[in-house]
Amino acid sequence: MYLITWPRSTFLVLTALVLSAITTDAQTPQRLISKMDAPLSASVRAHQANTRRVIIRTTSGGIPLLTDALKANGLSVLRLHPTINAVLGDLPVAAIESVSQLPFVASVSSDAVVKAAQTSAEVSTLRGTLGLSLQPPGGSLVGVAVIDSGLEASPEFGNRIEAFYDFTDNRSNAALPNDSYGHGTHVAGLIAGNGTLSGGLYRGVAPSARLIALKVLDENGVGYTSDVIDAIEFATKHKDRLGIDIINLSLGHPILEPAASDPLVQAVEAAVGAGSVVVAAAGNVGISADTGEPGYAGILSPGNAPSAITVGSGQTFDTITRSDDRVADYSSRGPTWYDAGAKPDLIAPGHALVATAATSSTLYLNNPALRVDDAYLRLNGTSMATAVVSGTVALIMEAHRTPFPSGAPLTRNAVKGILQFTALPARDAQGVPYDVLTQGTGSVNAAGASELAARINTGLPVS
Repeated sequence: MYLITWPRSTFLVLTALVLSAITTDAQTPQRLISKMDAPLSASVRAHQANTRRVIIRTTSGGIPLLTDALKANGLSVLRLHPTINAVLGDLPVAAIESVSQLPFVASVSSDAVVKAAQTSAEVSTLRGTLGLSLQPPGGSLVGVAVIDSGLEASPEFGNRIEAFYDFTDNRSNAALPNDSYGHGTHVAGLIAGNGTLSGGLYRGVAPSARLIALKVLDENGVGYTSDVIDAIEFATKHKDRLGIDIINLSLGHPILEPAASDPLVQAVEAAVGAGSVVVAAAGNVGISADTGEPGYAGILSPGNAPSAITVGSGQTFDTITRSDDRVADYSSRGPTWYDAGAKPDLIAPGHALVATAATSSTLYLNNPALRVDDAYLRLNGTSMATAVVSGTVALIMEAHRTPFPSGAPLTRNAVKGILQFTALPARDAQGVPYDVLTQGTGSVNAAGASELAARINTGLPVS
């Protein structure tokens, strides 16, 4: 058992009172466990001897006190997350108990492993389904931050890769675009690929949008929550410099705690509060592992963030008509774990979508059956559906800015309202509408959403 003390100059008397109640064989009190997420609580109860990467959120102004306390006790401080008042540490499980009891510690969370959310697929139609087949390229002047496995330079993106930063080595490095896994390039292709390598056949939703690639996943498509938070904080801090309007999060991890203490959710909420629209994947755990049937409460974090636009996956069966569209079985349903929030917000085509391939990546090299015309991959997942909605948001923003350049920009709530109001409800094979926890308000209607946005004049006085 570790006894964590603050430096002698800092509240020494209070520390003595707090720590005097902790003994090596005392049972962990419920008030202490309540500060931890579920996996950490289990580790502490089991008296595990290993170390854990943890994100420790503090009360306002508590970061200096916490870092002093950790360093004074020889414990590792890996980095700071000031946007959410948090510190990333690598602590023995035995020390987490004492850290949790410090009065300026608000919560302790696992630095959970996040994963890209895709599976293999078959070829499908996208732009025609969205009503965009006859429309010119769109999304110009709109910036989309793709927080993913990176981005491989391609004629599909021309000179629209505004910036590339790598967060996988515990610090942000400006680097040449690269994507060792391939997921991020596919996502970016769905958002903004121009289709030049296919004669326009596999154009993305907003082929004129600018891309800011922030790499957080490795060659196997996995990474740490803390790296994702770093990237979100970076995108928030440099929003104006890089022209970031939208943050795409086609990744996630199982919900381990309520949204109010989830560090990844809080980073998303801070980004939205700073003016970005955040689009997040619902997850691909819609099938019950026990029964093999569609199940509920499988939404991933940060899809449980109240301010995120959370997207499930639809299946179009390679037709343009919407009447045969279905919700993909694997698409995660709501409600959110712990908080019982109504998610997803809507669904979008995400099954069997073809988009730009990173030809030097793990996905491309190890899965020849997924390749299309040597320059593209076909994949399934809510990751793909999320990219489709991010591209649609870019079209919404462009459609609104063009007729009303002097008007106030659409708020995140307005964008979400436009998406949900214009969405087309989907029905199952028996013609029964899917419930709201399965499809939200329905399937994204990119053409309708853009048309509505072009008619909302935010420059007029409220009346």
